[in-house]
Formats: sequence, C-alpha cells, structure tokens
Amino acid sequence: MNQARETKDNPPAGADTPGVFRSAVIGDAKKIQTLINKYGDRGLMLHRSLNEIYENIRQYVIYEENGEILGVCGLQVTWEDLAEIRALAVDESKSGRGIGTLLVEKCIEEAGRLGIPKVFTLTYAPDFFARLGFTVVDKMQFPHKIWSECVRCHKFPDCDETGMIRPVSL
Repeated sequence: MNQARETKDNPPAGADTPGVFRSAVIGDAKKIQTLINKYGDRGLMLHRSLNEIYENIRQYVIYEENGEILGVCGLQVTWEDLAEIRALAVDESKSGRGIGTLLVEKCIEEAGRLGIPKVFTLTYAPDFFARLGFTVVDKMQFPHKIWSECVRCHKFPDCDETGMIRPVSL
C-alpha cells in the first residue's frame, strides 16, 4: 500500500468533509495543476507548471473524496523562521464546506512540526485568512518571496494581493 495513503488524516469531528487529507504524491500532480490553474486563469493565483509541481510535490497536502482530489494547499519554507501558505485551491463545487480551512490548518500543523514559528500568505481573500488568525502586514516583510517568485508575476511590482502573517504553535 502507498505510504501516503497509510498516513491519511481524518477531518475533525463535525466538519462537512467526508473525505481524507493526505500528503500529495507524484500521481496527484496533474490534478493539482488543474485545480491551481483554474484559479490562475482568473488571476487569483499564479499558474503552476507541471514541472514546478513535480519539483515541489512534497510541499502539498490534498483533500480527496472517493479518490477524487478536490482541494490542495502548499507549505513552502522560505527561511529559518518563516514559511508560506500557498496555492490554496478547492474545487468550486465543494466550496463552503470547510475544506480550505482544514487544508490551511494542516499546513500550519506541518510548519509547527518543522519548528517554523511563523507562516505568511499573499492573498485576495484576507477575510478568510483573518478568520484563521492571520493579520495584515506589509509585503516587504517577505523579501525572499518577493525576489524568488513575485518577480515572475505579471503584476510585479504592482501586486494587489494582501500580505498576512500568523504565529505557529510549536
């Protein structure tokens, strides 16, 4: 049996999520790309190439029901004390069920396990992240992000995303 399938996490009691959360595996890459790029097509996040997803497959956690991937979120370590919550995408037909919240929480738990004291995000959904304990900050607090990835964005340097950060319980 695939190790990723053996280590699935069940959702908390009361969540409207009958599926499972698990670490992504190589076979998930194309579906992850499809989910992310649907939002990229609308200008809500950066498009991801299949190559980029393969190279970073370990950073993704997915949500699936009956073998179908319906949500994804990534955690990218950017420095010794900071990681980014990124590429949060949930199939629009499953929106409003708490899947996105639980995906972000899984990534925050992983940051804690890694000993990373803070996570940040750049988002068009600040109200969503505020409900999860994130606070608005100046994006210039994230120079590693700005110069490693943001410079490739068509909106750079006029980014209209909101920078947010929150502490992680270690």
